[in-house]
Amino acid sequence: MTENIYQARLSQLVEPGERLLAIAKTEIAQGTRPAEMSVNDSPESSGSGRGGGVSGVLLNLISPLISFSAGDRLVDRVVYGIAGRGAPGSAASAVQHARRPVPPATTTEDTILAVTDRRLLVCASGPMKLWSSQADDEKAAAETRVVWSAPRAAVASARVGWHRLNPKRLRIEFTDGSWLAFIVPIAEPGKPLRDIAAALTDR
Repeated sequence: MTENIYQARLSQLVEPGERLLAIAKTEIAQGTRPAEMSVNDSPESSGSGRGGGVSGVLLNLISPLISFSAGDRLVDRVVYGIAGRGAPGSAASAVQHARRPVPPATTTEDTILAVTDRRLLVCASGPMKLWSSQADDEKAAAETRVVWSAPRAAVASARVGWHRLNPKRLRIEFTDGSWLAFIVPIAEPGKPLRDIAAALTDR
C-alpha cells in the first residue's frame, strides 16, 4: 500500500518513545474551506459587496484561467459543498494553510496524516513527479516533513462517512470548534482514513 513507503520516514520524525498508530495518504477535500481573510478578500475592500461574488462566478465560468476569490468560494460551495469551517488562526485554518499556503506552492506534494499515541501529524512529502518511478516515489517519501501537529487532546472527534457521492470522507473536528475534511480518490480504499479516525477516537 502507498502508506507503507512513508512508514520508515515517519518513524524517524516522531519523538523518542512516541508510537505511530495510523498513516493515510490523503488530500484536503474540495469545497469551501476555513477562510484566511486578506485585505483583498474582505467585503469592505472590494467595493462591490454581494455583487462581487456573482460577477466572480460569471467571470470564472467564462474564463477558468481567471481566478476571482469570492467567485471561487461560491463555485466551490455550489459544486462540492462545505469542506471545513474555522476562523483564521483556528486549528482547521492552520492545517489548511500548512498544505495550501498563500501564495500557492509551485510543486506538487502528497499530504500524509499520521496519528501517534500523542499527536495528530499533518505531513508533506517531497516534490512529486507526474510520471514517477519507484525511485522517484521513494525519494519524495524520504523528504517527508511535518508541517503541522497538535496533541490528540486538540481533536474533538473524527469520523468517515458519506458526503454527496463520496463515501470515504474523513471529517476531523477540533476542540476550538473548527473542522476540516479529507478525502482519497474514489478508486482507492477508504481503510487508511478509517484507521486515522479510529486511532483519533480511541483514547
